[in-house]
Amino acid sequence: FIRGKTPMTKESVRRLSLEMLRIGADAVCFDIGAGTGSVSVEMGLAIRRQCGEGRVYAIEREPGALELIDANRRKFHGDWFGFHIVAGEAPEALRGLETPTHAFIGGSSGNMKEIIRLLLKKNPCVRIVINCIALETLSEALQCLKELPLTDTEIVQIAASKAKSVASYHMMMGENPIYIISCTGIGASE
Repeated sequence: FIRGKTPMTKESVRRLSLEMLRIGADAVCFDIGAGTGSVSVEMGLAIRRQCGEGRVYAIEREPGALELIDANRRKFHGDWFGFHIVAGEAPEALRGLETPTHAFIGGSSGNMKEIIRLLLKKNPCVRIVINCIALETLSEALQCLKELPLTDTEIVQIAASKAKSVASYHMMMGENPIYIISCTGIGASE
């Protein structure tokens, strides 16, 4: 991926997050706080591997990040018609979009509850995965799980390490631990 100075979801976290999303061939996916677009690109690739007609919306407010999303889209998808880049801040930027089946929240700018409420309004059965690096974000997400109509909740904490060559040795370098929360709108169990 082309990275620049924008934070990017690490590969191990991306893989587990996408597995927990359970994306189908005809999924309509939102990547909220898309950053570099790495999750958006992986969502699109998951749909294409299944020969699906799904769509991906990469929602981002930072101009520099929007350029990176487009560069990564071109690098991995070419002119894939189902990949849309949406400039703006959630939840406002989500209002005019089609109904999502899946949503990944990588950044919420403190608007987590409003974002999830809007997702549930658009689709009471939406599948959601949230990545939390900061403890405040984790606290906000846990509060949403208590207060909003969500079920099928799973919380995983992952702390990956990658080897770095130091002379003739390999030293493990730890990455920030991440909490991955998955849930489904309660409408799915009715």
